Amino acid sequence: MAYYRRVGDVPPKRHTQHPGDDGRLYYEELMGEEGFSSDSSLLYHRNIPSAIVDSGVWEPPNQDTVPNHPLRPRHLKLHDLFPEGGAAGTDAVTGRRLVLGNADVRISYVVAGAQSPLYRNAVGDEIVYVESGEATVETVFGTLRATAGDYVLIPTSTTHRWLPAGDGPLRAYAIEAGSHIAPPRRYLSRYGQLLENAPFCERDLHGPDEVLLAEGTDVEVLVKHRGSRGIVGTRMVYPHHPFDVVGWDGCLYPFTFSIHDYEPITGRIHQPPPAHQVFEGHNFVVCNFVPRKVDYHPLSIPVPYYHSNVDSDEIMFYCGGDYEARKGSGIGQGSVSVHPGGHAHGPQPGAYERSVGVEFFDELAVMVDTFRPLELGEGALACEDDNYAWTWAGKGPRK
Repeated sequence: MAYYRRVGDVPPKRHTQHPGDDGRLYYEELMGEEGFSSDSSLLYHRNIPSAIVDSGVWEPPNQDTVPNHPLRPRHLKLHDLFPEGGAAGTDAVTGRRLVLGNADVRISYVVAGAQSPLYRNAVGDEIVYVESGEATVETVFGTLRATAGDYVLIPTSTTHRWLPAGDGPLRAYAIEAGSHIAPPRRYLSRYGQLLENAPFCERDLHGPDEVLLAEGTDVEVLVKHRGSRGIVGTRMVYPHHPFDVVGWDGCLYPFTFSIHDYEPITGRIHQPPPAHQVFEGHNFVVCNFVPRKVDYHPLSIPVPYYHSNVDSDEIMFYCGGDYEARKGSGIGQGSVSVHPGGHAHGPQPGAYERSVGVEFFDELAVMVDTFRPLELGEGALACEDDNYAWTWAGKGPRK
């Protein structure tokens, strides 16, 4: 994200001496993508950022998956994964339950009431959608405030932790990439500025405003990283708190973006899913479906036409409003629909006809389209509605 930001105390010129009030030099750390060839930031630490005093094995939440075979559409009821009132001791990192995943992206869900450990994902960027509740996200760059409807984008290898706030638990839908996540390239100038035709702009992105300067010794950080056979974890212990940054500047940092600040693109006839795109990673995209005026051609059919995702799996997380196309399917708040490549899908029976003449959709959903098949995590297997695949036909499988 080529949008420059400066926070705290930095020297006039990069890679030069930066002494504190006591005359000791601060330690400069370059955090950059693609081996010095893409976006980066420079952070100035009170202590050596690479110093550790211990390293041990940490077992991340279950990352095992099984194929969607035999192939069929699925309905996952994520709210069933965390019984009411059962989140008090769960945190937003170690409490995640893997729903879907492949080598490019993993989707998890969590309901959290407890503070998370310090955590760093060294596999790829994370974008966490807050379905409900509030949280403070403390990072090495500073603090973010997140509320319902916010995406929290955390770049690869950013040390951070989640602190739920407010009265209720934090409900979060985590999209973990095996790559970096950025706005769609078609919405960016050749220098990285969001264009006039983009559905959001830099004013909608909210990064940290001040540094944290936490103190502590023998501080544990959980690190998720790649192993020879998949995702593994390490518990690192630092002699000094990693939130010892006195200042930083650059174009790489965590930020929040509210789905309510996304300006939908509409037309006389039905707009295809790319019109709703908000982010992209390697081999996947993220789209928003928000309250909007719908198609205004006199003969339009506002709900989606039936379509075959010949190159992708389509994953829709229903997080608000009334999703017209899915009425009668059992899908509601907290549901995920899995529509795999190789199978045509579209509105439920009756929705096609009911939508004629409708002028406005009051719906809120986050969609992830992947370009390699997704497999089912333990969370999906624990909350599937077995009747969904047959709802278009109105009857179950042959016995």
